[in-house]
Amino acid sequence: MFKGILGKKVGMSQIFTPEGTVIPVTVIEAGPCTIVQKKNVINDGYNALQLGYQKITKMKKVTKPMQGHFKKNNLEPYKTLKEVKVGNPDEYEIGQEIKVDVFEEGDVVDVQGKSIGKGFQGVMKRYNFGGGPSTHGSNFHRAPGSIGMCEFPGETPKGRKMPGRMGGKKVTTQGLKVVKVMPEKNLLLVKGSIPGHKNSTVYIRETTKKQKSN
Repeated sequence: MFKGILGKKVGMSQIFTPEGTVIPVTVIEAGPCTIVQKKNVINDGYNALQLGYQKITKMKKVTKPMQGHFKKNNLEPYKTLKEVKVGNPDEYEIGQEIKVDVFEEGDVVDVQGKSIGKGFQGVMKRYNFGGGPSTHGSNFHRAPGSIGMCEFPGETPKGRKMPGRMGGKKVTTQGLKVVKVMPEKNLLLVKGSIPGHKNSTVYIRETTKKQKSN
């Protein structure tokens, strides 16, 4: 079975090893998720499963096209849907639940989430620019400075670092170790920090990062 599940970031805490070492962990309420749809190469061009997370109790919050999508397989509507690639979707059944026990202590995972938005920011905060002199009389403090050339090519280069919206983007943190799995509470404890604010939805999967050999 593939190792992947949707969850909710609860917050950060710490646990102690038998030797007394403190390990900072992020607590994730992972699943349960339900398989809503199966996709295959013949019909869709690729193999994947569509997972549903967090049931919706009020049908008026679900659009009619999505109501038909769930009723097609006699399933309740879900707030979050996520497609995950698998080798053979025929090994799974629609309506099957994916729970946190697909992971074990010691597994290495990648966690994907939406980073915390920080609004419109200048270049000093957004890109860690040094800025100009802060002394009296200077007309250059926190400005970005020159953004292009005068005569040739006479335009601002693509990708120039400038003020703008900071955060609020999809971010994946790779190579995090699973410290503890608590199936009775649907909790997953991962070493270190993960993207997103508290109660934000995250996706946890088996890592794709190549691990260094010890």
